[in-house]
Amino acid sequence: MTTTVDSILTDDLLKRCMERAPGYDRDNSFCDEDFKELKAAGYLLAAVPKELGGLGLNLAQIFQDQRRLGYHAAATALAVNMHFYWTGLAADVWRSGDMSTEWMLKAAAQGEVFAAGHAEGGNDLPLLLSTTKAEKVDGGYRFTGRKSFGSLTPVWTYLGLHGMDTSDPAAPKIVHAFMPRDSSGYTIENVWHTLGMRATQSQDTILNGTFVPDEYIVRVVDPGAAGVGLFVLGIFAWALMGFANVYYGNAQHVLDLTIEAVKNKKSLAITRTMAYHPEVQHAIAEMVIEMESVGAHIDRIAEEWSNGVDHGAAWPLKLTAAKRHAADGTWKVVDAAMDLQGGFSIFKTAGFERLWRDARLVKIHPANEALTIEFVGKTALGINPDESPRWG
Repeated sequence: MTTTVDSILTDDLLKRCMERAPGYDRDNSFCDEDFKELKAAGYLLAAVPKELGGLGLNLAQIFQDQRRLGYHAAATALAVNMHFYWTGLAADVWRSGDMSTEWMLKAAAQGEVFAAGHAEGGNDLPLLLSTTKAEKVDGGYRFTGRKSFGSLTPVWTYLGLHGMDTSDPAAPKIVHAFMPRDSSGYTIENVWHTLGMRATQSQDTILNGTFVPDEYIVRVVDPGAAGVGLFVLGIFAWALMGFANVYYGNAQHVLDLTIEAVKNKKSLAITRTMAYHPEVQHAIAEMVIEMESVGAHIDRIAEEWSNGVDHGAAWPLKLTAAKRHAADGTWKVVDAAMDLQGGFSIFKTAGFERLWRDARLVKIHPANEALTIEFVGKTALGINPDESPRWG
């Protein structure tokens, strides 16, 4: 029997993930049982090519499944996204004929787990710049800095990170590397006490001159937009479309719950349920239309990426715009749903407030609103995003 994602993400498995989600949120704990079950079933191999022991799915296919998982357990789906972020990119690079990421795919096929260490305080251009120092030494690089929002902290075996090598001030470089879990010279700080998405357990990693050998240095590129080749662009594609689809799944769950709620909600002021109230009908219609618009947009971008459509230099614009559309649209739907659900929706026992809290974090993920507007606007106007000063 051929293993497929449908045979892995069964209704029963998704139901168990949904049932465990409130407990992870309440206890501020990692989605451990979910992750172990998904890994044991082979879900983490979705992006690994069949030739290397995986399922061989592309971005569009995987994120349809991530949307399903996000519907049932958004925080679990968001955590798993970080692994697909890397294995999906590695597969795209490998299919292009570049074998530099093959080791990642073989490692993933053997059960290794990849996570991302790109977020940094004070750096609103993640990937393109870095506050982390990368120092070239014999046999590799030493990294010094602080990485935040490290989803999958309890289970990753390789942390993908980047730093800035300024040894030549006239020609600084961004160094991309993978730090094995058994490396020395780093600590993990428990800081994940957050509004939502608690089950991701996205802790901080402090690098204290952490040595990464040359075999795990995967790219050395120019900073800024000048360094956006397939590797960096692929990170953007898998990260941004991953965020968009997980939060879309969560918003669809909220919309479905809200429709059922107003069908059954009554008031002394009307003779039938609130579903017959014109303002309720208008609000539901607006939510459905928003979801249709967002869904069509992110599906098109995912399909175009997976089919190799050549948008050239316009790809970053298209990816960031799609993520922004998804962020604004899904949050609009979820926030409006709270008004329709009414006052009792704010109680933890109702379950809705957790979905609302999780949904709010979509606007925090990179690229944030300000950066997206700046980048899309400059690109559309033909202004080099690397031009300095950025404003004025």
